[in-house]
Amino acid sequence: MRLSENIKPISYVKNNTGKVLEQVNSSGPMIITQNGEASAVLMGVKDYERLTEGIALLKILSMGEKSIQDGKGIPAKEAFAHIRARIKEAKVNG
Repeated sequence: MRLSENIKPISYVKNNTGKVLEQVNSSGPMIITQNGEASAVLMGVKDYERLTEGIALLKILSMGEKSIQDGKGIPAKEAFAHIRARIKEAKVNG
């Protein structure tokens, strides 16, 4: 279901809390209106976790891009060689 099709007034949420939670968890986020205006978005925990994980990933990618622009990056071949060496070392010592 598209977010623009899942809009409910606050009175509906108050009177149908259990149904609303089931709907949000199965169909995705819901826009809640108050006095005819969009007021909030209600979403299930899984959707919220995906959203926050996506934001965190974008921040990490942005930081990596900035590091590369600042000349702090290393070529992928070198990075993978370093990782392979550490894995090999961990197996030997491990």
